[in-house]
Amino acid sequence: MKKYKLGEIAEIIGGVTYDKADLAASGIRILRGGNIQNGEVCLKEDDVFLPYCYKDDKNTVQVGDTILVASTGSVEVLGKAATTFSSLGDVQIGAFLRIIRPKEDKYAAIISAYLQSTLFRKYIQKQAKGTSINNIRNEHLANFTLYIPFDNNLVLFSSFYCNLDRKIALNRSINHNLEAMAKQLYDYWFLQFDFPDENGKPYKSSGGKMVWNEKLKMEIPEGWCVDAIGNILDKYPTTKRYETKEYLSIGEYPIVDQGDAYIVGFTNENDNLLSRYPAVLFGDHSTKVKLLDFPFARGADGTQILYSKTPLVSQYYLYLNIASLRIPNPGYSRHFKYLKELPIVIPSKSVIDTFTAKVKPLYIEKKENIFANIALTTLRDSLLPLLMNGQVSLNYDLAVLSQKVCKSQRSYSGTKKAVRWCFKRSTISLLKCIIS
Repeated sequence: MKKYKLGEIAEIIGGVTYDKADLAASGIRILRGGNIQNGEVCLKEDDVFLPYCYKDDKNTVQVGDTILVASTGSVEVLGKAATTFSSLGDVQIGAFLRIIRPKEDKYAAIISAYLQSTLFRKYIQKQAKGTSINNIRNEHLANFTLYIPFDNNLVLFSSFYCNLDRKIALNRSINHNLEAMAKQLYDYWFLQFDFPDENGKPYKSSGGKMVWNEKLKMEIPEGWCVDAIGNILDKYPTTKRYETKEYLSIGEYPIVDQGDAYIVGFTNENDNLLSRYPAVLFGDHSTKVKLLDFPFARGADGTQILYSKTPLVSQYYLYLNIASLRIPNPGYSRHFKYLKELPIVIPSKSVIDTFTAKVKPLYIEKKENIFANIALTTLRDSLLPLLMNGQVSLNYDLAVLSQKVCKSQRSYSGTKKAVRWCFKRSTISLLKCIIS
């Protein structure tokens, strides 16, 4: 391996500064700190856009760029990074982010691995200590030390690393489509009321009888009714809420909160779990909605766990219903009280049973993909220290692993083994399992 400074092999590019008065409904999407989630660049519904007069080719995110948070109020968030291995379109970064752009394409994967490593995060957080606003100065980034394999080994490393990243991206894409399929079915059946009638034809479009509902000020299928969401919710036990400092990066049980990330950490404690699932999580402050089909622990304050107490409202239907609602938003406040007052259409038993049977497999597959990605991400992000410690051979292990990862587009998806790997195995054991 050869020693480099980051500034020798990469360009450090600052973000765009703009006047809020120039924000537009469309145009150039501007990434902010919240777009960097768990090693992924997440494009969000509340992203801001600028007109094309702000267009800056240098500041536009390119394939192979690593984007990191360079300024934030939280030292834990400082240095969060994600690499783009596919095009994002017209996307630039805001002033609190930095682009680390490799001077040669061959360095993209190794830079990504280093900037998402514990080694880098500790280095950056050490540099930020004592500052009033948690900034990363460009010279700190430029002086970060990397040890890089020579060309042949670098090609092997990059190939395996990028294959893992592509698998992770593919599973995310599959999950996006699974969610879209479930939401489309919900829309057809419960917003347009075109569920299959007794002859298999769309109910409302085929002349199914509709009756006026005074609460909704609209017609609904005959025999259906409407109630307030709060009236159909069941009670759930009070459990410990874990603080951020208690989160483990790998453990037996997931921790969830009301933020954007689906899973924020893990715990090995089994006496604070909510073991009735599927459960629906509602963010009291954020209004985020999550379907949780596994035992879990709760993170910081603000999570409401929703269970239906009637068989006419399955957990899958409850989740999709709440996810489709527009919750009144009077600013920073508790939103659960507004949610409980909103109406929910309660369908017939036969319709809800048929609907649940159709969407349940979609969400089971989505869950398995999520945990498969956790295992893959753990492997990807642990690869660099294993190489540096000499615990994995570039000449053999990575060549074999890369072939195995390439064989199937969904090597780990749909397997309980991936979940067990993530929760119970060290990365060395994971590597041995993949090789064998």
